[in-house]
Amino acid sequence: MGASVNDRPVNVGLVGAGPWASILHAPVWTGGPEATLSAIWARRPEAASELAAEYGTEAVPSFEALLERSDAVAFAVPPQVQWELAVRAARAGKHLILEKPIADSLDHARELASAVDESGVGSMVMFTSRFDPGVRTFLEKAQAFDTVGARGAVITPAFLRGPFSNSPWRHERGALVDVGPHILDMLTAALGPAARIGARSTDRGWFGLHVDHASGAASDVTLSCRIGLERGRFEVELFGPEGALALAAETRDEAAMRATMRTELAGIVQGQTHPCDARRGLYIQALVDAAERSLGDGSVPVAPAEP
Repeated sequence: MGASVNDRPVNVGLVGAGPWASILHAPVWTGGPEATLSAIWARRPEAASELAAEYGTEAVPSFEALLERSDAVAFAVPPQVQWELAVRAARAGKHLILEKPIADSLDHARELASAVDESGVGSMVMFTSRFDPGVRTFLEKAQAFDTVGARGAVITPAFLRGPFSNSPWRHERGALVDVGPHILDMLTAALGPAARIGARSTDRGWFGLHVDHASGAASDVTLSCRIGLERGRFEVELFGPEGALALAAETRDEAAMRATMRTELAGIVQGQTHPCDARRGLYIQALVDAAERSLGDGSVPVAPAEP
């Protein structure tokens, strides 16, 4: 079984000291009584030391040293780095706070999910919107809404400017792998598992997905991180005989989201299963993999059943 704590904050070790570590993870795990940032380790020691000093913790010289100081490990590193370190952390009995996609391939995602299952640790994938109270209200309403079809879009300038514009893995894999997991998670949470998925793209980074859901509903998705908008868009709208049900993404409550992340981490440390656990991450990775294969061979493969 994984590490558990009683009547004290969860000690969270942070792997990575880049933009996402400083934008999200360090503020979240130092922002309330449920957790404390116990250590930071990164491949750039100077960046780890700088971030650690800013948030009142210690930069450690090795991943093993970080594990020794942690009940849970949060990852803010590329997927090809995350999965292997996360397997080691799970086998050391540490709970996992994972980024999407959880690995760089479906096989590696399966290995990671299996390590979590075999080790008995808790896990939580940072599909960040799912922690927002407004999103949770939308998904509750979606369960009672008779959806015929839906549209979703993630359109941002992230690959053109900003903290992630120089991220090699994002440029290599594209918007489908970077932001696709967010919208596929949202749509399958709202409409149920996918039965079929197909994808098309242009050489300028514009992706279109069509998803047939097992419920009989269909959804169409647009993705791009190469559009020069002043502010990115995250849109989900459902349509049916009752009219339309839209997600009001502009009402996102960052403070509430971060508090929920800490509270729900404490829950998984105590043995609760999170709806966005490693198995959910594996399912979303399988959908992305199916969409990528559709791009490669022109077919519309059948997506796997949700675990």
